[in-house]
Amino acid sequence: MRIAIAEAKAQFAELIRRAEAGESIELTRYGRPVARIIAAERPVGRPLLGAMKGAFTLPDDMFAGDDEVAEMFLQSKDT
Repeated sequence: MRIAIAEAKAQFAELIRRAEAGESIELTRYGRPVARIIAAERPVGRPLLGAMKGAFTLPDDMFAGDDEVAEMFLQSKDT
């Protein structure tokens, strides 16, 4: 898409939206291209799942439950 700078000022937000969607917008002055609006490369972040792997350790008895608490959970499941 080609658009004059003066017109682009009035449509700036829309032009940015279109660039984010993958369109290249060429800005012109007196009919000559002078600049281009394109989407920025977005950095690929670390995936959320497994992001804390190795950051801490769990105690060995982590899943050794309290019998009274386990019984309360079982009773609430039946209701």
